Amino acid sequence: MSSRTSLTSQPITIRRAVARDARRLTRLVRGSSAYEGKYAAAVAGYRVGPDYIEAHRVFAAVGTDKQGDRVLGFYSLVLAPPELDLLFVADEAQGRGIGRLLVAHMQSEARVAGLDRVKVVSHLPAEDFYHRVGAVRIGTALANPPAVLWDRPEFEFRVPSE
Repeated sequence: MSSRTSLTSQPITIRRAVARDARRLTRLVRGSSAYEGKYAAAVAGYRVGPDYIEAHRVFAAVGTDKQGDRVLGFYSLVLAPPELDLLFVADEAQGRGIGRLLVAHMQSEARVAGLDRVKVVSHLPAEDFYHRVGAVRIGTALANPPAVLWDRPEFEFRVPSE
């Protein structure tokens, strides 16, 4: 059975990430096919460390398979200034609504924290995704050499109060 097939039937839960998730989250970032080729330098030495997980609101989408719990995606919400700092879904789990689920969870967490807007600087290949999940384009983040050699679209999620 392929991992694609097994992912469709497993329930997905979102939980707060803990320090022991750091390696798995780092592997997810570095292994993302969205960061291959000219984009590879942006994540080559990237590390999601236990200190980062403790300092920010980091949540993981987890599925259970025969090997146990499997991190399928995650996001990080920074409160000051309000920003969706990281959002990754494992390549083999994309197209199953996990990114949309993570964004909805992020918006709920932002609402609880009293935020009405959350900014995100998008990776170019993720621009369409952010449009589809309701983010509004507000500008362009300029290149930041040597790690990021290209301009990136800047979006904002408006967080409605309930």
